[in-house]
Amino acid sequence: AKSAVLTHRNMIANMQQMSAWTGGHFDSEEIMVTPLPLYHIFSLSVSCLIIFKLGGENILITNPRDIKGFVKELKTLKFTSFIGVNTLFNALLNNEAFKTLDFSRFKTTIAGAMPLQRTVAEKWHRVTGHYICEGYGMTECSPIITANPIPTEFISGSIGIPLPSTDIDIRNDAGESVTVGEAGELCVKGPQVMQGYWQRPDENAKTFTSDGWLRTGDVVRMDKDGWFYIVDRKKNMIIVSGFNVYPTEVEEVISSIPGVLEVAVVGVTDKHSSEAVKAFIVKKDPNLTEQAVIDFCHQSLTRYKVPKFVEFRQELPKTNVGKILHRALREETVTA
Repeated sequence: AKSAVLTHRNMIANMQQMSAWTGGHFDSEEIMVTPLPLYHIFSLSVSCLIIFKLGGENILITNPRDIKGFVKELKTLKFTSFIGVNTLFNALLNNEAFKTLDFSRFKTTIAGAMPLQRTVAEKWHRVTGHYICEGYGMTECSPIITANPIPTEFISGSIGIPLPSTDIDIRNDAGESVTVGEAGELCVKGPQVMQGYWQRPDENAKTFTSDGWLRTGDVVRMDKDGWFYIVDRKKNMIIVSGFNVYPTEVEEVISSIPGVLEVAVVGVTDKHSSEAVKAFIVKKDPNLTEQAVIDFCHQSLTRYKVPKFVEFRQELPKTNVGKILHRALREETVTA
């Protein structure tokens, strides 16, 4: 385990950055639903500290995986705001009782911690009448680095633009800045960036560049208007016959299949192409077949990105926050 050293200055700076970013959107009448554990930086900073600062109210949902109980609790609330992750939003949208809730005071949804799938974002808007504001951050940055504008008025598919006083550089493996539209590792500087990892000089040497930039480990690209887009985690990248395959892209396609509830894509050892793409799927439609998934992927993906293997499961391994554990899937399925 690595412990990120965050000073009071780091935390207060990020709160000030977020306050400037949101302007007067949040107020003392805010009732924020917090379905994430308080030890997670996303929950602590974005939900609790910001709302407490305003004198608003936080509703802590201690077991958000109990969707039935979660929705029952929501029925008693006139909530205005909501934070969460893609898998949680997806689970709520597949609960019929959630669709009957009173959204009359609801105005803001903030997503983070994992990529937001477009199919989930579109369904959320249809059900609640509001768009999800997607942001990007990490514990090492107190945590927010970029975000979409609040209120969000469309589905951008982007993680937004940098918060005030935040610098971003996108670099290739040689440490050189890439051009607009080219993918590379997101590197960041700003007052919210940690001091380093507690008693881990080895990790600090790998994480910080010689000129003081924090390497995030995430591959992103920037468009001509300055909006940033997540490509994937560097460590999740799959090499198929010399070509790079990013699981997020494949997951986005598979998640749009009507019969799919959840999906995770990893690389497995393959004697013919170094690695092969494997998809783990939780079905919504019991009649969904492996071949139907592969055929669907062929319509939207280049051939080498199409899963060679498909495995159906009752559930996918997740963290307490709800992020799918790709590492666990890779470790148990080294070779397909």
